[in-house]
Amino acid sequence: MTPGEISHIIRSEVLAAGFERCGITPAIELTEEKALMERWIAAGCHAGMNYLERNQDKRSNPALLFEGARTVVVAALNYYREREPEAEGEPLFSGYASGRDYHDVVKQRLQHALNASMERIPGLRGRVFADSAPLMEKALAVRAGLGRQGRNSLLIVPGRGSFHFIGEIVINMEASYDYPDETDPCGSCRKCIDACPSGAISEKGFVDASRCISYITVEHKGEIPSFFAGRMGGFVFGCDICQDVCPHNAIAPVHDVPEFTPDPRRQAMTAEKWNHFGREEFESMFSGTAVMRCGYESFMRNLRFLKKVTGPGRGRHRKMNTKKP
Repeated sequence: MTPGEISHIIRSEVLAAGFERCGITPAIELTEEKALMERWIAAGCHAGMNYLERNQDKRSNPALLFEGARTVVVAALNYYREREPEAEGEPLFSGYASGRDYHDVVKQRLQHALNASMERIPGLRGRVFADSAPLMEKALAVRAGLGRQGRNSLLIVPGRGSFHFIGEIVINMEASYDYPDETDPCGSCRKCIDACPSGAISEKGFVDASRCISYITVEHKGEIPSFFAGRMGGFVFGCDICQDVCPHNAIAPVHDVPEFTPDPRRQAMTAEKWNHFGREEFESMFSGTAVMRCGYESFMRNLRFLKKVTGPGRGRHRKMNTKKP
C-alpha cells in the first residue's frame, strides 16, 4: 500500500469519526519548537506547572512515544457553542468544560478511527493521544497544516476559529504528508492582548501562566494571589476571553458533538445555589467532566474569591463584537 493510500484511508476514518480537520506529518524531532518552549520555561512562564520541565526530549520528539513510530496524524474537534446569557453573580465556565471531559471524547473517537484504519491497512499499528502524553500538540498541528498559532498561543484553524481540541494518532507507517500553513493569522491585530484583564499575553505570543486566569482557576495550588482581584472576568473555571474577542471566532461554526452538551443542572444553578454548593453536589454534577481536574476545594476557593473581590457586576467578562480578520 502506498503512502498516499495510507493517508487517504486514515484521513477518511478520522473525518468520519466527527473531526473537522485532519493533517499528517512525519514523526520527527521538533527542534525549533523545543527551543521556544525551553525559552518559555526559562522565563518562568510555566508558573507552577513543573511537569513541563520533565520529558523534554520525548515532548519534542513524537518518534519516542512508541517503538517504530513514523507518522503523526493530527485531528481537530470543534467545541464552539454560543454562550447563553448568565445572570449577574453567576460564575462563568470556559467552553471547553461543557459536557463530557474532552480527553475521553477525543481519545475514544480517535481510537475508533485507528481501529477502522487497522482493518483496512495490513500491519498498521498506532497509539492515540489527547493532551494525555508529553507531546507538543499545537506545534504538531501547525506542522500538519491544520492552522497557525495566534498571539494567544492557541491554534487558529482557517475559517473555523480556535475553539478546537487537538488529538493525535501516532502510527508505525510512512504516509504522504501535509505542509505547514505559512500565513500569519494575526497581522496587526492585538485584540487578545488588549482584552486579557490580567495582561498574560505578550506581544511575542508568549502567555505567562502565572498571570493567566485559566491557569489560576484550574492548575494553581493555594490561595489566589490578590493581583487577580477584579481581573477574573467572572470565570470560576478556565477562561475564554482571548478567544471570545478573536476575529477568527466571529465566523466559528457551532459544534455538533452530543458529548459536549452542557449539563442542564449546571444551567439551572443560581448565585444562591452556588454559595451553598456541597462536595457531593460537585462530584455528582461534574463527574466525567474537565472541571474535576481542579477538584472541589479549588473550585470553592475560586467561587469564594470571585464573591469576595469581584462582586455582582464588577470585573465581569462580556463577549465582544468581532470583525473578520
